[in-house]
Amino acid sequence: MMGAHRYSRTGFRSRTAGIRHWILLSVALCLIVVVGISCGGSSSSKTASPSATAPSSPAPSNTVWLCRPGLADNPCESSLETTVVSADGTSTIEAAAPAEDPPIDCFYLYPTVSGQQTENANLNIDPEQTAIAVQQASRFSQVCKVYAPMYRQMTMKTILIPGRVSAGARALAYGDVLSAWQDYLANYNHDRGVVLIGHSQGTFMLTQLIASEIDPNPDVRRLLVSALLIGGNVTVATGQDVGGDFQNIPACRSADQTGCVVAYSSFIEPPPPDSWFGRVGVGPLGAGQPDGNLEVLCINPASLSGGTGSLEPFSTTRLPGVFGAELIGSPSAPTPWLAYPGLYTAHCESSDGANWLQVDATNIAGDQRPVVTQTLGPTWGLHLADVNIALGNLVDLVRQEGVAFSQ
Repeated sequence: MMGAHRYSRTGFRSRTAGIRHWILLSVALCLIVVVGISCGGSSSSKTASPSATAPSSPAPSNTVWLCRPGLADNPCESSLETTVVSADGTSTIEAAAPAEDPPIDCFYLYPTVSGQQTENANLNIDPEQTAIAVQQASRFSQVCKVYAPMYRQMTMKTILIPGRVSAGARALAYGDVLSAWQDYLANYNHDRGVVLIGHSQGTFMLTQLIASEIDPNPDVRRLLVSALLIGGNVTVATGQDVGGDFQNIPACRSADQTGCVVAYSSFIEPPPPDSWFGRVGVGPLGAGQPDGNLEVLCINPASLSGGTGSLEPFSTTRLPGVFGAELIGSPSAPTPWLAYPGLYTAHCESSDGANWLQVDATNIAGDQRPVVTQTLGPTWGLHLADVNIALGNLVDLVRQEGVAFSQ
């Protein structure tokens, strides 16, 4: 669920059956994050879209911002200094910093991370939200102004119990997202291009937002640079780039294309029949029975036009809680970030009704760098690593799209 995590050659193993149980629960959370994913569909409810043009006087706002330009202690503008480790074991320090005046914005929704014991989390900024914003969103500050609202997401506890998630809980979470989006458009956008970024539950919420507020509205759609909807079952008509969740916003097929979507779920082996990702209408929060007219969209962030590309993985400090202790770990480096260029390649595959991003280690002779494993088993694939396994590629893509949009 939490995108960035420590890569280990032996994989991340539960120390006890109890911890394993909580990991699976968190994963379910992840899945809920996947909610957006698992649900693989957009809400049918429509809300009148706000104007894409900022009003003359700011609209009242109740948004709690996790990240926003000008905030003190902004986790999305944390240190980006990176130790880059090569296959031969040598390393270099790479400096990076948030851009002073990037041409576009990013609107980020975090996955299921709340360990609160209620059905929906409150709007308090807990260590989990701060850590996941660093892991998944902070590196985008090099290419965009990052806005990340808090929302009363469905908690891990809620999602881990089958059938417990209520329509009211989903509506409460989405209502916060919609309100924050309207606040952003009214008070901060100023007619700038924007990239929407989500993972798991964040993807579910953004899929609904796009389907209701952006896809049918040309005035708002023109502001969309792209949508990175990771770890969620975003659908398209079979063999097409549109026609599932979105009718007007197509899949991204080149780095200079804007107004498009990148979506994938990553695996190191074909998803099994009971997989919660890569299949239409699956998972604890799935949208129902599979639909032969739809398929889950897979766009390779390392090669948008198709084929195989080299991934650019990044890992950083661990997430608090059970997930962090078992699955993420801290970089054994003098910098907050580690990068492993050339460690993996990826390509999209389709088989047995599933579409997924196949991740393969390059197996360079003498390479001692740690490799990622499907920590939670084949049903989940690399869900926990979906974002960070390709974080460098995604940031580079947004950089190129920003240039194309500005032109």
